[in-house]
Amino acid sequence: MFSFLKQNPEKILKKEYNAKLEQAMKAQRSGDIEKYSFLTRETEGGYEFLRQVQEEKY
Repeated sequence: MFSFLKQNPEKILKKEYNAKLEQAMKAQRSGDIEKYSFLTRETEGGYEFLRQVQEEKY
């Protein structure tokens, strides 16, 4: 009945993924390559998880 109040997990994951990518971009621009590498590696794992969620949906 109140399913419209539930948040879409795919939407939440996409938002988190995009936020990490933006953080990585800012770290790279500021010259902090170590932080950029760390954040990029985290986003790769998040992307794989997001892809799995999308595959389960369809």
